[in-house]
Parts: sequence; structure tokens; C-alpha cells
Amino acid sequence: MPLIARRLPLVVGLAALALSGCDRDARAPAQPPSTAAAPSAPAADGFAGKIDTSHKGSAMPTMTVTDPSGAKLGIASLKGKPVLINLWATWCAPCVKEMPTLDALAARQAGHLAVVTVSQDSGSPQKVAATLSSHHFDHLHPWLDPENTLAFFYNAGDLPTSVLYDAQGREVWRMAGAHDWSATDSDALIAPAMP
Repeated sequence: MPLIARRLPLVVGLAALALSGCDRDARAPAQPPSTAAAPSAPAADGFAGKIDTSHKGSAMPTMTVTDPSGAKLGIASLKGKPVLINLWATWCAPCVKEMPTLDALAARQAGHLAVVTVSQDSGSPQKVAATLSSHHFDHLHPWLDPENTLAFFYNAGDLPTSVLYDAQGREVWRMAGAHDWSATDSDALIAPAMP
């Protein structure tokens, strides 16, 4: 068999491979650019929250949460100052680990940023209050959402989930996963919502 006949399948295969990459305009991006930030790598301390800005500008929900005593808080009534809503649960280890740093953030930003932690526990409401009390989280209120309406609203597949709103009630970003709110980058994270 002549040499050219033996190499013909190889030449045809290489030509087809080379031409297959030429079917789109080289100037066009392979996919549209994402508005969400790239996921962060898991941190050594276990905090690995990921920022998502794909819902930026969305309105604050109109849902109402309660506390164990029956007091109610309309989420939309918080407009007027920046708000950080945090969905958590007593059975969620990363949530409980994040709580002291949320309490510190609430203390540090008192009067400037409302930090609203909302438990997604569907069991005993007293357990939520006891958890906050036993850990001496003095700046966090035991808000409850036993039907998980906020988790469904945010399509939150992971707990904790935090959502930052500006003073006009427009979403700035949401974060899936725990974050160390006492870390040096925390002020930069909330800065876009601050006046």
C-alpha cells in the first residue's frame, strides 16, 4: 500500500479537527459574561461564602417573620437603611459558627446596618431563642420563618444564606455559605449598600 494511502485517514482526521474550531467568529465570547462573582475557594477557617450579584436590584420581599413571643416584623418595613438578612438554622453547623461574627457585625454597624437573622427551623421556636441566648448573641433577634418562605423566595439551597439590601430596599448581592463577618473584607462587602 502506498505511503500516501496509509496516511490519508490521519490527514483527513487532522483537517476535520482543525476546521471544527473555525465555525464561530473568533471575536465572539464563548458564553455570555456572568454578573455573578466567581466562587471563592474554601477557606482554611471553614468560611467559604460565595457572592452572587445576578439578582442585583431586585426588590426586598414583602414577607413577615415572627419571634417566639409572637411579635411580627415585615421585611419590607426595614427600608430606609441598609439591611443584611441572614437565613440560618440551629441544626446547621456553619450557621452556628457564623453567628458570633454576625453578632459582632450588628454591634459594629448599629444604627447604620440592620442585621436580621431569620431561623429556618420548623420545630420548637423556643430552641432558636435559647440558642441565641446561650451564646450571648446580644445584637441578634430570634426571628422565625418556620414555613421557609424566605428560603423559597431566595431559592436558597444552602444555609446559611445572606442577602444585602441598600436603603431603598434593592438587593446588592446574596451569599451562599458562611462568612466571617469580623474579617477585614467584611466592611468592603457591605460598602456598596452603605450611604
